[in-house]
This record gives sequence, structure tokens and C-alpha cells, in this order.
Amino acid sequence: MTETVKKTLRDSAGMRWTALLLLALAMFCSYIFMDILSPIKDLMQETRGWDSAAFGTMQGSEVFLNVFVFFLIFAGIILDKMGVRFTAVLSGAVMLIGAIIKWYAVTDSFAGSGLEQWFTDNLNYIPGFDELGVSPFYEGMPASAKFAACGFMIFGCGCEMAGITVSRGIVKWFKGREMALAMGSEMALARLGVATCMIFSPFFAKLGGHVSVSRSVAFGVVLLMIALIMFIVYFFMDKKLDSQTGEAEEKDDPFKISDLGQILTSSGFWLVALLCVLYYSAIFPFQKYAVNMLQCNLTLTPPAEGSFWASQSVTIVQFIIMLVVAATAFASNFQKKKGLKYGLLGISVITLIVYCYMGYRRQSAEAIFAVFPLLAMGITPILGSYVDHKGKAATMLVLGSLLLIGCHLTFAFILPMFKGSTVGGIVIAYLTILVLGSSFSLVPASLWPSVPKLVDAKIIGSAYALIFWIQNIGLWLFPLLIGKVLEDTNPGVEDPTALNYTWPLVMLACLGVAALVLGLILKVVDKKKGIGLEEPNIKE
Repeated sequence: MTETVKKTLRDSAGMRWTALLLLALAMFCSYIFMDILSPIKDLMQETRGWDSAAFGTMQGSEVFLNVFVFFLIFAGIILDKMGVRFTAVLSGAVMLIGAIIKWYAVTDSFAGSGLEQWFTDNLNYIPGFDELGVSPFYEGMPASAKFAACGFMIFGCGCEMAGITVSRGIVKWFKGREMALAMGSEMALARLGVATCMIFSPFFAKLGGHVSVSRSVAFGVVLLMIALIMFIVYFFMDKKLDSQTGEAEEKDDPFKISDLGQILTSSGFWLVALLCVLYYSAIFPFQKYAVNMLQCNLTLTPPAEGSFWASQSVTIVQFIIMLVVAATAFASNFQKKKGLKYGLLGISVITLIVYCYMGYRRQSAEAIFAVFPLLAMGITPILGSYVDHKGKAATMLVLGSLLLIGCHLTFAFILPMFKGSTVGGIVIAYLTILVLGSSFSLVPASLWPSVPKLVDAKIIGSAYALIFWIQNIGLWLFPLLIGKVLEDTNPGVEDPTALNYTWPLVMLACLGVAALVLGLILKVVDKKKGIGLEEPNIKE
């Protein structure tokens, strides 16, 4: 009698990648909402009176509770005790609640309401936080920005909880397999949400010729409802897997606070965590201002009224082309036949050129910045697969830091030199944005898969939570700092499209320099202690 080997959902490549797709699509929706107001900063100032300080303070509020109330640490404990599927659904629900509050804050219904008056009169002084200089509000901050900040704080709790949950979920389904490829692919798809946000947030805000910023936020709320559905479907897949394997992660080896000592005493963990906060602080806060930075540094002439390039339909066409670029670039990584592989790459390159041309004809800063994740869609799976089979994760982090420095310095000093040159400025912007996006892809492909090499399996959730908490300090601080630096270096400038971004960009480049130094130190520590960061994830 032949002995049959029992296979689980995890052993099926199709089911593994289906689970990944559910998680990635949920994060795709959360990434859209995360930056839903970023491409319409100018409209927020015109319609809601949010200057750079108010905008930056509200944007930084996303991670306030995670940092100062230590919610992310609690999220890691919840994840370790309750498991991936429970935490995934909980995070989806929390994101949706926060998003609905933020949406109401920017509606016409809030304007003139008793609630608006309450926020105008209150939260101007927060004992303790004001003395420390870390208050999420300030006297004179528009009431709508205060209330939106409250909703964004709640959303941020759910979003960061979702982030560590997705990372833990990928480890659960892909450990010993193509884990770096899976993490890189998840982030590549999620970051496509940045491009989607940049294209559709202004589209909905200006729909029908009447500006309404609340429509953009409502679009994000609907997508978060879809994200919650994705997490619920994943819940049942994960439950089925546990029933097949007999795993019960929240019961077999319960989390203890003392286990955090294993994490905090690891020099490799601290280097990876600090690299993370420096690198992400130079990217995510920048995304929130990138469209406005381009508006200030490019010479853009709106297309003629009534032309195709000024119509609403061009947005849909450009988005479809963007999806073709992303899909063909991503799919080319998984083709065995050279003809099909290079054919897909050829289609991707051609459609990318078409996309860029359309962005140029539209003379739209948001459409230009939307190219940010497209190159990453093609190279992130390559990088993830390379780390899986060849290693060199720490080396990739060093390379990513070098590219990061070069891009921010280009935006600071070279792009302004092309002010007045319509074609030259846009070409420089496109090339720099594409390189910045590709440098960003080096992080998920190399950093996140390295964490399981640093800590025991049962405290991976807490390790990710600690890294995300440290990262969130930067994500809270730097949107606020960029806003304050803009205010201080542009005294008396009322036009939101006439700001000088040089010093905020230099500040972000300095973060890249610090990340480069830490990356080089990490390579030395890895070699000395044999952590294995330069080794492949899949042992041949």
C-alpha cells in the first residue's frame, strides 16, 4: 500500500499566492487612503484653509497613537496572542472606522456644524504633549484638520496593525519557500495604490467641474470596505490551513513580555529597525508633499478647455495604461519562455513611454508623480527572487540608500534649474521619480524577509511591531517637520504652488546619508556575527 503524503493549502502554489493576493489587495486599498489628500494639498488650502503647517500636522497624526500611546506594541502582542486572521479582520475594521471620521471632517456637513465649533474651541492645548512639543494639534489649527487628524489617528492604528499582520501572514504561508519574492510582490502591488491615489484623488475632487475634496476621501472609504472583505475571506483561508496543519499559534507558545528582551538585545535588530525608520521617513512623508513639490518646480500649462487632455476620460485611459505597464512588468518575472518574457517587457516599456507622454500632455503634477511605483512593479519580484536564491539583503539596503540620496538631491538642486523648460523639467522629474520608486523596492525585498533571521518564530509579530513602532516615530515627525520647514523658509508666500522645497529635500537626503552609514555598519555586523543577512532564504 502506497503511503500518501498529506498536502496542505500552503503546499499548493496557487493557494499560497491566492492568500498573498488577498493580503496585498487589502494593503493596496489602505495605501490609497493613506495618501488620499496628498495630491490635492493645494485644494485643501483653497477650500478648507489648511496651510502647510496644518496639512503636515494632520498627515503626521496618522501614526500619533502608534508612537505615543504605544498602540503598535499592543498590536504586536494581539497578533502574537490572537493570530493572523483575527488581527487582520480587526485591523480592517479599525481602518474603516477612522476613514469614515476623516471623510466626515472634510464634508460640507461638518462645516458650520456644532462639532466644528467644538473643535475650534477645544484641543488647542494638550497638557504634557504641548510641553514636549509633540501635540497632534495646535492653537489656530482649522477645526476640520483637527477632526480629520482624529480619524487619521484611528486609521493609522488599523493600517500599521495590518502591516505587521500581513508581514506575519506572509511568513506563515511562505517560510522556507519564496518568502522574499512574496514580500516584494505584496509591496509592489500595495504601492500601486500610491499611483492609483495620485490619479483618482484629483479626479474625484474635480469631478463634474465642482471641487469637493470629500469625494476623494469617500472613494478611499469605499476601497477600505473592500479591504475589510478581503481580510474576511483571508480569515477563512487561514482557518482552513490551521485545521490542516494543527497549528494554533496563539496557544502553543504564548507571548510573554520577557520575550521582548530577546529582540531588544539584538544589535542586528536595532540596525535593521533604525535603517527602516530612516529609509521610510525619507519616502512616505515625501509622498505626501511630492505632487505639491512638482507643482512648485515644474512649468505646467493646463491643456485647453474642451480638449481630450483636459477631459475626465483621459484619467481613465491613463489609469488603464498604467495597469498594463504594471501587469506586464510584473508578469514578465514569472515567464519561463524567453520570447514571452521579453515580449511582456517590451509591452511594458512601450506602454510606460505612452503613459509618460500622456502625463506630459495633461501637464498634471499628480499624473507625473503617479509613475512612482511602476518601475518597482517590474524589478521588485526580481530583487525578491534574487534575495531568496542568492542573498545579499544588506548590500541591497546600501544600494537603496545611495539611490535615495541621489534622488532627493536631484529634486532639491537639479529640477529647479529646469524651471521654465516644459519638456526638460518633466523628463528630469520622470527619471528621478522612477529611480526613487525602484530604490524603494529594495527595502521590502531585502529588509522585511531578514527579520525572521533575527528573532524566534513565536515573537516575529512583536519584532515587526517594534520595528513598525520605531518607523512610525519618523512617519509622525517628518510630515510635520516638512510642513514647518516650508512655512519657515517661505515667509509671506500665499500661493501653494510657489513654495521653495530645497531645504525639506536636503533634510530628506540627510536621512539617506544616515541610512547609508547604518547599512555599511550592518554589513560588518552581519559578517562578524554570522546573522545570515547576506545568505539566501532558500537553501539549495
